[in-house]
Amino acid sequence: MISTSGVTLRYGKRALFEDVNIKFTPGNCYGLIGANGAGKSTFLKILSGEIEPNQGEVHMTPNERLAVLKQNHYEYDEFEVLETVIMGHARLYQIMKEKDALYAKPDFSEEDGMRAGELEGEFAELNGWEAESDAAALLIGLGIPRELHDKKMAELGGKEKVRVLLAQALFGRPHNLLLDEPTNHLDIESIQWLENFLMDYEGTVIVVSHDRHFLNKVCTHIADIDFGKIQLYVGNYDFWYESSQLALQLQRESNKKKEEKIKELQAFIQRFSANASKSKQATSRKKQLDKITLDDIRPSNRKYPFINFKPEREAGKQLLTVDGITKTMEGQKVLDNVSFVVNKGDKIAFVGPNSLPKTALFQVITGETEAEAGEYSWGVTTTQAYFPKDNSAYFDGVDLNLVEWLRQYSKDQDETFLRGFLGRMLFSGEEALKKASVLSGGEKVRCMLAKMMLNGANVLIFDEPTNHLDLESITALNNGLIDFDGTMLFTSHDHQFIQTIANRIIEITPTGIIDRTMSYDEYLESEEIKALRASMYPVEA
Repeated sequence: MISTSGVTLRYGKRALFEDVNIKFTPGNCYGLIGANGAGKSTFLKILSGEIEPNQGEVHMTPNERLAVLKQNHYEYDEFEVLETVIMGHARLYQIMKEKDALYAKPDFSEEDGMRAGELEGEFAELNGWEAESDAAALLIGLGIPRELHDKKMAELGGKEKVRVLLAQALFGRPHNLLLDEPTNHLDIESIQWLENFLMDYEGTVIVVSHDRHFLNKVCTHIADIDFGKIQLYVGNYDFWYESSQLALQLQRESNKKKEEKIKELQAFIQRFSANASKSKQATSRKKQLDKITLDDIRPSNRKYPFINFKPEREAGKQLLTVDGITKTMEGQKVLDNVSFVVNKGDKIAFVGPNSLPKTALFQVITGETEAEAGEYSWGVTTTQAYFPKDNSAYFDGVDLNLVEWLRQYSKDQDETFLRGFLGRMLFSGEEALKKASVLSGGEKVRCMLAKMMLNGANVLIFDEPTNHLDLESITALNNGLIDFDGTMLFTSHDHQFIQTIANRIIEITPTGIIDRTMSYDEYLESEEIKALRASMYPVEA
């Protein structure tokens, strides 16, 4: 168990946290959420002892072990992969090193023998004999094949290092686990493995993630950082979001009778109570949900951008034909004779472990680059708006404020109109006069979305639009694209984003494409698709 009493952290006059008192108990997984800059990662560092608060204390049950997902990918470069994982259990690793040093002594004494006996006893108590096999199982579950286990960390790529460090945090099943963006750089199979691991986890888990599907699967509670305080809510992310929106609606409609509001709340809770994320916690969480009263649900203070794409004209039946496209990028053939037809109303998610083929395809069909072979044709009634994965060319070295920047892409040049549009994207007042060249990654994405909305296109093309966005902006974009009645081609690592938007899935594999009209969950669960995928990827992949 981890708890805080009176934790306060100030930077100058700004209070990031003010008198935070909170308790995290075993068997539960807490999703730590908050707007960008609210202090999610900082709070994890306070809990781990990496940062000392100005006031207050962090308490952990005596003799319990805390593990943290490390963010320094170069810290263990000199160590072998398997050893790096075992280092996650500091005491066990210390015993192993001391044992090895003792047994290697040329003048092994009687005193050394007694010490070795003590170490062997503690080693057995900590399941030391299973350490290597347990570490190997974690690595394999996270997609690190056995042939890499004896290599030095320095020999691994960035994505592989992230997985090893995650295995390190999970090793030995610590009592308390702090995870900051654990799904970054994981493929779908590894994320599913991690979800199952955490759902059966008996300790205390506190996780920061922008992956709403992951939060919904593993979280029993949401810890919401707002105005320097942290408020705990029972349920997963969707329950927190829907309940906070319901509270806002009820607050606005205060003229309604309280009895009607209570009935609405009861129906809402009943709907969510059945959707338990952790099987072991299902019964207790349902009881907690059933006890929620109207006063327990508070409106969220979050600000959500307003994202709404409206086509200026309706597209005809002929949208896009791709015929035999072949393309090489970075010395690698990423598209090999790719062909497909896009139909009106298709919302196609392009999936697969390699991002290069998807980016290459989008760059070809938007005219940013040329294919070595094949052709494509857009229907005469189509208009396209494109969101590239790398948007730096639109901002780097651009000496314009946001009003001037957006004016470049707008038919209506009136400043009031442009400011209104920027306001929808949370750039109001002086914010609209910021220089385009100094924006953060998330701010650039919101500007690109504003640019696309002004376009009025009936075909939208998105290459990883959720990168750099906070949960509020991801949710707003997700809802806006669900409501979009045109055609879409997109890529994303956000499971919920794909599942709620796509009606068709195309996977570009090294040996061809898989093209199915179905939801993403249906695609992932289909045994026929699993067998097909296995046959279309090289064995070494």
